[in-house]
Amino acid sequence: QVQLVESGGGLVQAGGSLRVSCAASGRSFRSAAMGWFRQAPGKEREFVALSDWSGGTYYADSVKGRFTISRDYAKNTVYLQMNVLKPEDTAVYYCAAGWSMTTISRRASAYDYWGQGTQVTVSS
Repeated sequence: QVQLVESGGGLVQAGGSLRVSCAASGRSFRSAAMGWFRQAPGKEREFVALSDWSGGTYYADSVKGRFTISRDYAKNTVYLQMNVLKPEDTAVYYCAAGWSMTTISRRASAYDYWGQGTQVTVSS
């Protein structure tokens, strides 16, 4: 059974940095698209970043240049390094894995498994 476990969230001041991690178990994620999404209170879940099965990376315009997604294949872990954080980045961050998509997708519905989420709070 596939499990995704996020960690690394917390409270940080605006302008600071934070790295969140997602450890996958139950299946190798080498052939999966791995995504990060976030959901702020009262808002819909939104795409943040993804790493596809061929090494490509994609970002939402709102985080481009500030966030970096990366993978450690030996540890079956995906990371999201977040720099120059802003109060509007405050949200629960979710890791997602997708093995069934044939083309890269930023839609949450395209992903097969989700983590439980980790809270990131950026104070002004």
